[in-house]
Amino acid sequence: MYVELKNINKSFGDCQASKNVSFEIEKGKLIGLLGPSGSGKTTILRMIAGLEHQDNGDIYINGKLVNGLSPSQRGVGFVFQNYALFPYMTVYDNIAYGLKVQKKDKEYIKKRVTELLELVNLPGLEKRYPDQLSGGQRQRIALARALAPEPELLLLDEPFAAIDAKVRQELRTWLRETIDKIGITSIFVTHDQDEAIEVADEIVITNEGRVEQVGDPVDIYLHPKTPFVAQFIGKSSIIEDYGKLKGFDSIGENTKAVIRPEFVEISSENSPKSNAPAYEEAIVEQSIFRGNYFEAILNVRDIKIKANSPLVNGPLKQGDTVKILINQLYVFDDEKTTIITNKSLDDSNLYYI
Repeated sequence: MYVELKNINKSFGDCQASKNVSFEIEKGKLIGLLGPSGSGKTTILRMIAGLEHQDNGDIYINGKLVNGLSPSQRGVGFVFQNYALFPYMTVYDNIAYGLKVQKKDKEYIKKRVTELLELVNLPGLEKRYPDQLSGGQRQRIALARALAPEPELLLLDEPFAAIDAKVRQELRTWLRETIDKIGITSIFVTHDQDEAIEVADEIVITNEGRVEQVGDPVDIYLHPKTPFVAQFIGKSSIIEDYGKLKGFDSIGENTKAVIRPEFVEISSENSPKSNAPAYEEAIVEQSIFRGNYFEAILNVRDIKIKANSPLVNGPLKQGDTVKILINQLYVFDDEKTTIITNKSLDDSNLYYI
């Protein structure tokens, strides 16, 4: 493995930011550290970079123990959330900064800066200053500066947080393509699950200083292994009386269920399926038009769930009665998550993750 964290613990006063954190990263992978605010993801990133030091545990980069090494000795490039460009330096000098610290000759620096400006699709901006750039351009320059010294590992702390939604979407695709092009092992922090799912090869989900689950985006989305992941990933409805829903039985006390919108099928009025025994009625309490579908909150037996209805079903309005089929649930207690399939769809209705 290219990056390894083994039993990492870190506290700030009475707050334990990392609790026995362990995971491994393969060379060339783009990894997303995903979790809510305060979950410890940025602390992990800064410890890998050497900007913070763990209380105990070991960090390896390319097979080398780096616990006692300074940031400059770890071969790491770091892109900060607020870019951290030097405002009084031109784009050229910002990118060249690390190379000058390394005492590279002028011809090498000029060639390297030119290469990097081409890589980030910003040729010809050498003489501009950071305040003359857009947020997206500043982020690209920050990445170019981090890549200039040819680091072994690239770390990015919420790289798109300060950018508006449209540009953020464009930069996600650009970052993925750029990382693939240069082949550098990379880790980025985000609290945006759509961002992590879209960009990362693998996701490390953190919560209250712990690693909850590590895996590829599809596996994590379809097979959450802990109660936290089941609730955190996806646009979930959390319900307690799931045994009241048609096709489901409660599997134990102190359990709750997660229903994601994609688990709910809303039948159109003219569909022959709407009269099938597995379907039940629901009242539309709220409907929001999202462009290519309606996002609805439904009341089913006094249980509120989120669902999406395609445009082919026609518009949904508050107060409408619709027929729905709930295909499956994630049921969880304090220890495990269980997938339950609607009994009308599968008689062998539960299996364990």
